[in-house]
Amino acid sequence: MQTPKSILLHLDSSERTVERIKLARELAEAFDAEVTGQPCTMSALMRYPFAIEAAAEAVAIMQEIDKAARDRMYAAFMANSAGSQRLHWAEPESDGPLGFARRALYADLMILGQRDKNDPMQGELPGDFLPSLLVQSGRPALVLPYAGPIGPVGRTVLVAWKETREAARAVTAALPWLCTASRVHAVAYGEDAQGSLQSLQNYLRVQGVRNLELHPGGSDDEDAGNKLLSFSADLGADLLVMGCYGHSRAREWVLGGATQSILQSMTLPVLMSH
Repeated sequence: MQTPKSILLHLDSSERTVERIKLARELAEAFDAEVTGQPCTMSALMRYPFAIEAAAEAVAIMQEIDKAARDRMYAAFMANSAGSQRLHWAEPESDGPLGFARRALYADLMILGQRDKNDPMQGELPGDFLPSLLVQSGRPALVLPYAGPIGPVGRTVLVAWKETREAARAVTAALPWLCTASRVHAVAYGEDAQGSLQSLQNYLRVQGVRNLELHPGGSDDEDAGNKLLSFSADLGADLLVMGCYGHSRAREWVLGGATQSILQSMTLPVLMSH
C-alpha cells in the first residue's frame, strides 16, 4: 500500500480554504507527506475584461485586487499551517486553472473544495473548474463539501463500486484509508452488483482490507448519486470513494449523472478519480 507523498492543496479566497489547509496538515502528518499549497483563481482582468479597454488606472486596480487576494490566501495558509515543515507555499501560476492542472500532474493527491454558488468569491473560478481539473489531470482528489464540519476522514468509508477504470483508480487511491478504517462498506448497482462486489472483496482482501461489508443496491441505478449520499448518511460514513465520469464536448464538460449529483449536493468528503 503506497500512501500519497506529494499532495497539492488548492487555495482560493473562499471561507472553506481554512478547512482544506487544516485537513492537508493532518494528512501530511498521517502519511509522512509533503503538501504544496498553491493559489488558483482567475485574474481580475479575466473576470472583468472591460477593464482592459478602460483607463490604465482601472487595470492597476485589477492588479491590486489580485495582489490583495493572494496576500489573504498567504496569510490563511501560514496561520493554519501551524508551523508545519511539511506544508510549503507556492506562488500562483500565471495561467490560472490551466497552470494548476499542469502542476497536478506531479501530485499523488489533490485536495479541493466543492463549489458554493452562494459564496461571494465563487466567481474567482470558472464553474467547471473542479470537474475539468479531475478530467484533465487524471489525478485523484479529495473534495471537501462547502458546508458542515470536517472531522477525521476515513474511519467509516463507503466505496461506490462500478466495474470501470475510474472506480478502480479511485479504489487504488483510497487504499491508505481503506486499510486503516474501522468500517468499510461497498455498494454497487446494476444487473451483476453482487458478483462485482465479491470480486472487489477478493481484491481488497489481498490488499489487507478484511472488514468489508457488501451492499448490493439492486439492478436500478437511477438517481445513484442521491442514493449514495443517503446511504452514506445512514452508515455514518466520513468518506465516499467513487469514480468521476465526464468528458469534454464543444468546450463544455459533460458529467455523468451520479458525478454531477455528488458534486452539487455532497455532504461528506469524497475521494474521486477520473
